[in-house]
Amino acid sequence: MASGTWQPHEEGVREICGLLEHQISPTSYSDKSQIWQQLQHYSQFPDFNNYLAFILARAEGKSVEIRQAAGLLLKNNLKTAYNSIDPSHQQYIKSELLPCLGAADRNIRATVGTIVSVVVQLGGILGWLELLEALVARLDSNDLHNMEGAMDALSKICEDIPQVLDSDVPGLTERPINIFLSRFYKLFQSPHSSLRKLALGSVNQYIMSMPAALYTSMNQFLQGLFTLAHDPAVEVQKLVCAAFVQLIEIHPTFLEPHLRDVLEYILQVNKDGDDEVALEACEFWSAYCDAQLPPENLRDFLPRLIPILLSNMVYADDDESLLEAEEDESLPDRDQDLKPRFHTSRFHGSEGAEDDDDDIVNVWNLRKCSAAALDILSNVFGDEILPSLMPVVQTKLAASGDEAWKDREAAVLAIGAVAEGCISGLYPHLPQIVEFLIPLLDDKFPLIRSISCWTLSRFSKYIIQESSHKKGYEQFDKVLMGLLRRILDTNKRVQEAACSAFATLEEEAAEELAPRLEVILQHLMCAFGKYQRRNLRIVYDAIGTLADAVGAELNQPNYLEILMPPLVAKWQLLSDLDKDLFPLLECFTSIAQALGTGFSQFAEPVFQRCINIIKSQQLAKVDHGSAGFPYDKEFIVCCLDLLSGLAEGLGSGIESLVSQSSLRDLLLQCCMDDASEIRQSAFALLGDLARTCPVHLHPRLSEFLEVAAKQLNTSKLVETISVANNACWAVGELAIKVRQEVSPVVMTVISCLVPILQQPGELNKSLVENSAITLGRLAWVCPELVSPHMEHFMQPWCIALSMIRDDIEKEDAFRGLCAMVRANPSGALSSLVFMCKAIASWHEIRSEELHNEVCQVLHGYKQMLRSGAWDQYMSALEPPVKEKLLKYQV
Repeated sequence: MASGTWQPHEEGVREICGLLEHQISPTSYSDKSQIWQQLQHYSQFPDFNNYLAFILARAEGKSVEIRQAAGLLLKNNLKTAYNSIDPSHQQYIKSELLPCLGAADRNIRATVGTIVSVVVQLGGILGWLELLEALVARLDSNDLHNMEGAMDALSKICEDIPQVLDSDVPGLTERPINIFLSRFYKLFQSPHSSLRKLALGSVNQYIMSMPAALYTSMNQFLQGLFTLAHDPAVEVQKLVCAAFVQLIEIHPTFLEPHLRDVLEYILQVNKDGDDEVALEACEFWSAYCDAQLPPENLRDFLPRLIPILLSNMVYADDDESLLEAEEDESLPDRDQDLKPRFHTSRFHGSEGAEDDDDDIVNVWNLRKCSAAALDILSNVFGDEILPSLMPVVQTKLAASGDEAWKDREAAVLAIGAVAEGCISGLYPHLPQIVEFLIPLLDDKFPLIRSISCWTLSRFSKYIIQESSHKKGYEQFDKVLMGLLRRILDTNKRVQEAACSAFATLEEEAAEELAPRLEVILQHLMCAFGKYQRRNLRIVYDAIGTLADAVGAELNQPNYLEILMPPLVAKWQLLSDLDKDLFPLLECFTSIAQALGTGFSQFAEPVFQRCINIIKSQQLAKVDHGSAGFPYDKEFIVCCLDLLSGLAEGLGSGIESLVSQSSLRDLLLQCCMDDASEIRQSAFALLGDLARTCPVHLHPRLSEFLEVAAKQLNTSKLVETISVANNACWAVGELAIKVRQEVSPVVMTVISCLVPILQQPGELNKSLVENSAITLGRLAWVCPELVSPHMEHFMQPWCIALSMIRDDIEKEDAFRGLCAMVRANPSGALSSLVFMCKAIASWHEIRSEELHNEVCQVLHGYKQMLRSGAWDQYMSALEPPVKEKLLKYQV
């Protein structure tokens, strides 16, 4: 059927328009689903999309809203099924879209542009060469509607699929981007701001990938940017700033000849009356510093820049935080107030996830961007910025009267922003700064109270350092009590800031908190009783952090009496499907680890509930119909991590719980799950159970070992590195418990570990460390299997061992080293220098027995290498290494 022969039936057009009219009318909420079902019914007809294209393009008598609705439905249909549509229908739709690029109505043009971008995304440029011709013709037409329509479609293609225009197209002599770029530059001078904006926005999309056409015409692009720099249209100015930010980040050399002019321009625009333009400009300072460009270029600008940043840190009148700040604690949280939270799976090793909780609220704006710029400038220039900063801060702090509270607040934010970068200059004045901030915790303005909490937390490391002498301790205590008071503030925003600040203080203070534990727990549990849902999560975090900080100190009856009953009551109140369980599970994990065996009295119901939740979620995964609820893997991850916390806390005390449960089989299933987060937590638990009750893993030991080995032998190692890391550690833990029974997988695992050790730079530090330790543990329990292959891995293995800090795991690895050398002394000869360096990496081997074994190994080589060969090896070692080997009597 040729595209020209398809004709719509009037009745069909009428019916579909009627449905679309109902769909967009605000009154018909009740029949929305009915309309949707009818539209679904129509979409079974092979030419339904032709009707939609016809209505969008030709239903002149219908309202723009109905035609737009037809276009949006067409876009969604094409997105899901473009390539399964009959080619003649595809052709019809395309032929109807092209004339509409120049439609009189801007909304129709915009809808057509969106659909064009989708068709190009799914069918490629080659499938629609007429489009390129049409776009070029319209851009060259001098008719505003045609030019805008073409530019709108192009800007969407550049944003969604920029690579399409920067590719060779058979039949064309040059890439499409070469054809369009010169036309974009020309439009920079158009009298119509809409065209200037679309053209510049389109070029900006290519700064990152930098096609040859842009690279070679960079001077023309920069000239265009300078021309547009003072454009009357705010949207254009924002794009000029965004272009400079991207160029300085990715291709700073292009800006080098013009750098002073660009810096001057950005500085001027940074104090622009329009906050959005100022925000785009403000991004430049952080981008410049992040690109690690020479700081001296910025130095001259600091005295003018710092005051601008400070004035932009003052709350804008329309900042939504000002409204939120009015919220009293008695107002229940709305669902949209609850940010989605993400549980991080348990990770065994030296690099846990960094969590950045500095930003208290998450909408990015000029105030936050300015504070971030000040923070990064303070890290680059250090105390050099203080002469420009402190006079302005002092002026703002001295501003009296209610109307000046926003200036005072911004000054406190500024002190917090430079707390790390300028600490050496601020340190001598720290007691005065802290003394000044403490009363602000009780200020009448809630946002001054909340920012003072944050700023004090930024100094917490130094406040703790000073607490060793009487004056410093008194100040630490004042800060501690001040934050606890604010945790019980009636304002939600202050509660949140105080709780987060207190968690930071806890991490730094650790055991310093012990004398104040009772009063801390009383405040936290009081907050627990009165907070709404959103802030409750932060209390859980503060309780968990407290448990991590003070550890076993928490295990006292009077403390547990304050802490546990409210948590247990909440635990009983929440259903197994309530996501509010997650932070509680995480909190219990920290408490179980801190209390150790002291958690036994609470362990049984907690353990049992975790097993039940994992079981029910695994059922829901297979068949959520019979489970009666949708599957959510995060429940499984949190429960596995809590079981790990129990195993770590209770030690062998967990054995009686494991023996009476189906944990072993559930765990094996989790180790084979398709979700990497579940496997990551499952292998962490496998390692913890191997430590505490390996006997219960025994019946399925070979399966556990096989599935763990499989995690290391994968082409996708980089994507699932945390799974591999935990699986590797678990194999090592199992090996030292089951000894020879690990032998069937030893060579499989070793063959996966050696490549990891050979390319340490490409993988994370923790995986390399765990690989070195597990290889050593396998060598210790099965030296006869591993030692024949020593020369293939001794050198990278010894390099990795020398990076590991002294601990029990490193001792095991060295037991493996000694066992292998005993079995095959010649296997390590070619790597003897590296072995000596690894031995010298010990600060001190605590185990006397291992110390003696290492002595024997070195003596053995000294005897084996006669007639000066030993001395030759020794002369290749650096003096500090030789010195450290003296303690082994060689």
